[in-house]
Amino acid sequence: MLSKVLSASVIGIEAFMVEVEVDISSRGLPHFSMVGLPDAAVKESRDRVRAALKNIGFNFPLKQITVNLAPADLKKEGSAFDLPIAIGIVSSEGLIGEDLIKGYVFTGELSLDGRIKPVRGALSMALMAREAGLRGIILPAENAPEAAVVNGVNVYGIKSLPEVIDFIRGEREISPLCFDLEKALETHSVYEDDFSEVKGQEHAKRALEVAAAGGHNILMVGPPGSGKTMLSKRLLTILPPMTFDEALETTRIHSVAGILKNDQALLATRPFRSPHHTISDVALIGGGQVPRPGEVSLAHNGLLFLDELPEFKRNVLEVLRQPIENGDVTVSRAVASVTYPASFMLISAMNPCPCGYLSDPRHQCSCAPGHIQRYRRKVSGPLLDRIDIHLEVPAVPYKELSSEYSGEKSSDIRTRVVNARDRQLARLRGDRIYCNGQMKTRHIKKYCRLKEDAQGLLETAMNKLGLSARAYARILKLSRTIADLDASEGIGSHHISEAIQYRTLDRGVY
Repeated sequence: MLSKVLSASVIGIEAFMVEVEVDISSRGLPHFSMVGLPDAAVKESRDRVRAALKNIGFNFPLKQITVNLAPADLKKEGSAFDLPIAIGIVSSEGLIGEDLIKGYVFTGELSLDGRIKPVRGALSMALMAREAGLRGIILPAENAPEAAVVNGVNVYGIKSLPEVIDFIRGEREISPLCFDLEKALETHSVYEDDFSEVKGQEHAKRALEVAAAGGHNILMVGPPGSGKTMLSKRLLTILPPMTFDEALETTRIHSVAGILKNDQALLATRPFRSPHHTISDVALIGGGQVPRPGEVSLAHNGLLFLDELPEFKRNVLEVLRQPIENGDVTVSRAVASVTYPASFMLISAMNPCPCGYLSDPRHQCSCAPGHIQRYRRKVSGPLLDRIDIHLEVPAVPYKELSSEYSGEKSSDIRTRVVNARDRQLARLRGDRIYCNGQMKTRHIKKYCRLKEDAQGLLETAMNKLGLSARAYARILKLSRTIADLDASEGIGSHHISEAIQYRTLDRGVY
């Protein structure tokens, strides 16, 4: 007898429908075969399914069983097909009517005692089920909260195979899971850190405010212990709150990667990813034999922090160019070519020299000029070209560290940042970009018109400091953001002068 059960698989962050066809025939010797481009994990499901069905009291048929995963031209991977295969076998034996399983998507990994274990990509599968207009999705209880984020589709979280069979037969009543979106956003949108905890570094705080307001990438240069990492972690707290669409897309990426926590159905805070400098280019950009999202995609709508920037391998840093420029990354493999979102703010930090004390008045630098030059050259010009703000972060003196003064709270700074972003959205919406950091040459020419005194100051700076054309464009973008923070339509000389301060490496300070 033939039965058909709907399931799903994920390519990139998009789910596609998979029809699991199970045919059981009494002709021939007992055999269990699986076709439809299954990978090793899918092929192993026949042993898990057989043991699970036996251990819940089902007489496993000693017949010729053929399982087809359609469409057969797309590779299937993972353990999510255990549950639909088991349901297909039970249905083919006549214990479940085929009309009862129509319109449901089944996904889940089976343990040998019949329990259902969580899988990856549940949120994408729920979105696919809603778009297809299906009755609902039946999946592991651990995955149910993230799938229930999707309105318009019934989500049933199940803990064991017998529960699924009883529910389909109508012998057990299970209500679809409801998700309280407002409560989730309120519960999970709280940051533990705050800018008021940072002692001193007022110039650096202002630069981070400008970076957050315009979506600018930033490079901090300073000796060890000056607070570069501390400042970086608190940049999240002044970025605009995530919209529901941003939270949904970010959650999908983390769900596909399998790193979403069981108690967190929706990522309501922007992600902060800080990979170690020994990371490989595949781990950073994504890929593998079966493509998986990398750190740049896991940082989507958030921050990617690269500490000790020159210590990263040169080829690893160079792969950052495409995602920084385009906001996505395409990974091409023999199996498939997938595109992951990768729209993030890059915040990086480095020492001024190998020993770290070149600019520190309290320590003597022990590095030879040649060593310093080689150290700097590890960060290429094309990568620096994509970083708008070069910021000097000096060591904090004892007087400021011991001071009782508490700086501005993150909530106050965020208010100014959000107001500046709103002005940019109103100005740039027609160009399909959302912040000043994304402006191209044509946008700079259109929106960065200088007042007469500002033009004179910029010309003087270009000539006396020997600034490049690259620095010229970055200064205009930064000055536009600073003017937005001041609620100014025009760009004045004080906006230009502040923007010039944020191009430390162009001015040859180090």
